[in-house]
Amino acid sequence: MQNGTRLAAVDLGSNSFRLEIGYVDHGQIHHTEYIKETVRQGNGLDQDRNLSLDAMQRGWDCLARFGERLAGFAPSQVRAVATQTLREARNRDDFLNKANQILGFPIDVISGREEARLIYQGVAHLLPQSDERRLVVDIGGRSTELILGQGHVAQVMESYRVGSVAWSMRYFPEGQFSVHAFQSAEIAAKAVLDEALGAYQRDSWDTAYGSSGTVGAVSDVLVAAGWPVGTINRDGLRWLLENLLRAKSSEKLRMEGMKDDRRAVIGGGISVLRAVFDLLDVEEMQVAQGALRHGALYDLLDRAHEQTDLRSTSVNRLAKKFNVNITQSRRVSRVARHSLQQLMPEARPDQAASSMRKLDWAAQLHEIGSLISHSDYHKHGAYILDNADVPGFSMQELHRLGLLVLGHRGKLRKLDVDFDDVVFVKQLLALRIAVILCHAQRNPDLHGVRVVCHSEISKQFVVSCDADWVTSFPQSLHLLREEQLAWKKTPWNLQLTHV
Repeated sequence: MQNGTRLAAVDLGSNSFRLEIGYVDHGQIHHTEYIKETVRQGNGLDQDRNLSLDAMQRGWDCLARFGERLAGFAPSQVRAVATQTLREARNRDDFLNKANQILGFPIDVISGREEARLIYQGVAHLLPQSDERRLVVDIGGRSTELILGQGHVAQVMESYRVGSVAWSMRYFPEGQFSVHAFQSAEIAAKAVLDEALGAYQRDSWDTAYGSSGTVGAVSDVLVAAGWPVGTINRDGLRWLLENLLRAKSSEKLRMEGMKDDRRAVIGGGISVLRAVFDLLDVEEMQVAQGALRHGALYDLLDRAHEQTDLRSTSVNRLAKKFNVNITQSRRVSRVARHSLQQLMPEARPDQAASSMRKLDWAAQLHEIGSLISHSDYHKHGAYILDNADVPGFSMQELHRLGLLVLGHRGKLRKLDVDFDDVVFVKQLLALRIAVILCHAQRNPDLHGVRVVCHSEISKQFVVSCDADWVTSFPQSLHLLREEQLAWKKTPWNLQLTHV
């Protein structure tokens, strides 16, 4: 990516939405602008895990302001990620369909482990280079991420459903602070975090870092009261708890450094942070400058090149784990890319490269379900992708990849897809044609077959075959005729012609 290229990251957190803007400077990102708005979307989840209309409207209003600031950015320059609240919300599609239009860019809902990975990337890139073993803790509104890593590599990542907003709503519902409420909140937090004891033992890290939200708010108050800058220790947490108990409620709490929008959730945040200190035997925590949004920016930088795109590495690992026939998957990939090039002759270079890369992943993984059973292996493969934690991918990206795997063979009407998504439909056709031409598990003759999109408006594809090819490969021709019938069940039409 060229020096001076602008990049932006949007973080849709449970408590706040954040926008970070910077530009590329010799492989690093120079940060130029930061906007934070307290949205408290996490407060809007009801008992059935549906977002209220008010909570959705607060989010839409904020994203409209962010979208205005992002006017002029290209799709490849913006990464928007959503975390625990939208992971939980049953009606998240109702929010996201409108939110995508308002912001002007797609919003990725990421898994807890992917959130943890991006948090670590943000923290690590804003710290000096070091070989120290790091524990990174991020207490958000509805989840807490714990990461062990070294350098820029996150090694152990986990997300726990405990956070400042959720715990404040549950244990301090009226904003009342009491010894009993804090004891109950800390015990409950430890119960959720207890499984971290095995993976995050004290001898597995050298320095503990706290990122974002709660840690930043606690640090601001402690520094204002004269405690050391950039460090949180047990004595400081004890002093802060005593001040909360003296105030007796969030409404009466007045402390220098405590922002108004933080008072309502500080009780839950302090409870979770004290639980982390006790469980993981933390004596002192350094306040990190990096956070999820910074990790998202650096992830954009990595995604710009196939060689540094973590998703490509993850696909290779997944293929190996499920014992994929590498020779056949590469053969299918090569043929699929050849077809997609014919189907997208006028695509922008960046769009073509992105589409090719995603098609290549689908080709590499189209047979992963075979390890479970050869019968309906395409269905097993789609299920795996819909339910796997795959580093670098959002939940929507994995679902879209799973749809390509599900649709690479068989009937097309089973696919719950938008057939007006022209890029996806072209990827799907290219993959299906490749699987047909490679059915004998040998390199096919591509000179005698051409596939083109005759018209996107009338939704018309044409596959033309040379006479010599038709004579030489009757089985492939038969399968192409079957493919022609399959597309009749969709809004698209596939014509098969013999030259």
